[in-house]
Amino acid sequence: MKRKTNVTLVTISIFVATFMTAIEGTIVTTAMPTIVGSLHGIEIMNWVFSIYLLTNAMLTPIYGKLADKIGRKPVFLFGVLIFMIGSSLCGFSQNMMTLIIARGIQGIGAGAIMPVALTIIGDLYSVEKRAKFIGFNNAAWGIASVFGPLAGGFIVDTVGWNWIFFINIPIGIALMGLIWYFLVEPKQERETKKLDVLGSVSLMLVLLTLLLAFQFLGDQGISGGTIGLFMGTIFSFCLFVWAEKRAEDPVITLDLFKNRTFVVVNVVAALIGGFLMGIDVYIPMWMQGVLGMSAAIGGLVLAPLSILWMLGSFLAGRWMAKMTIPRVLFSGLVIVFIGGLGLVFMPIHAHFSWFVVISSVTGVGLGVIFTTTTVGAQSSVPAEQLGVATSFNTLARTLGQTVMVSVFGILMNSVNKQKLLEKNLTDDPDIMNRLVNPQTAKQLPLDLLKPLREILYDGLHMVYFVGILLIIIPLVLTFFMSGSKRIDEKVR
Repeated sequence: MKRKTNVTLVTISIFVATFMTAIEGTIVTTAMPTIVGSLHGIEIMNWVFSIYLLTNAMLTPIYGKLADKIGRKPVFLFGVLIFMIGSSLCGFSQNMMTLIIARGIQGIGAGAIMPVALTIIGDLYSVEKRAKFIGFNNAAWGIASVFGPLAGGFIVDTVGWNWIFFINIPIGIALMGLIWYFLVEPKQERETKKLDVLGSVSLMLVLLTLLLAFQFLGDQGISGGTIGLFMGTIFSFCLFVWAEKRAEDPVITLDLFKNRTFVVVNVVAALIGGFLMGIDVYIPMWMQGVLGMSAAIGGLVLAPLSILWMLGSFLAGRWMAKMTIPRVLFSGLVIVFIGGLGLVFMPIHAHFSWFVVISSVTGVGLGVIFTTTTVGAQSSVPAEQLGVATSFNTLARTLGQTVMVSVFGILMNSVNKQKLLEKNLTDDPDIMNRLVNPQTAKQLPLDLLKPLREILYDGLHMVYFVGILLIIIPLVLTFFMSGSKRIDEKVR
């Protein structure tokens, strides 16, 4: 008797895999002060996070193409294996540079897990059910944002920071066993088409130079190195387009960009991904710097966003059964727009409970948007391009987040510098860093505290004003999307 995929166990495995990669960010953040103290590398600490995102983004579209070409299972298993190897090397690291290299290897593995997981969900479920299970999958990120800091603190205090990485090994082994045995894919016919090596390499160069350029732009501002990286991005992009036009089997078919729905949903994913960074990074800063609250409260305010994200995903599934993708996207964007407006008009002394309300409203809208863009990207392409479409959608979100976190940082620093000069309060270049840390803020003179909080408030308002523009552009774009019919709900 021919074996069939055990849908339930494969789905659970996908959720666990997503949770494993999601919690990596929050658990490492919690453990980082201890890691830095142990490995002595505070100057290059940011690269522990940056290199993970960089290698993740670079490989995502390549994995998507391979998932379509050779199957989901081998690509997913390879990603989990590399993630486990990277985790082991992180745990055994004896200095900061070794840890950064190991985190890069971890990112190479993680680049396969998320997009291929969503592709497998796309294979297993009809559109209406797909949206619901993507919602469950997204809930892993919400649970990780709450559970990660608690788990990180407990592990560091008991068995040591190395085990935040070693814990991935037994989970990864169990995942590989479950997917290997219970996911049954039809045998792939071996293709004679050549692998698009030049297109793959040039695409990775585009992403490498672009993300590094924005990383350095945020750290150093405009410099010779930053300009050189941007020029490298343009050159690599031209090489990529040239390669794809001539490739027998391109890594990303350029015809996809003639599909209006595919283009719009990915632009929306990128822009709203950027807006999300304004929420994740700067609401905790508002809580701590402007309101003078603890870091725990800053994180707690974001908990409703993660929890209600899942509700938004379920709403997206219901709405897509009754409405077109443009209308569902428009509805989600309106919800997020309301949350964004609340931040723009929030007074300086607003009670933190208002931020909980905004976090809740925004979470519902984000759940609707990101689920709809994922399903929209998948349903706008033929089944044989499902992996490429899903991975590109994941990449669009990552690019939006990476670019906008740098842009927001530049805006914030510019406003802070300008206002400090105008008010001539202090010559201390580190004063704003001391303000946003609740421990050091207590040491600031009382006569400085109020004007400094006003300066930080002005910078945050600039961030959220630009954030509103990131929502208005997608709202306009939804009117240019094609599709007057609902998404077809048959199983692929």
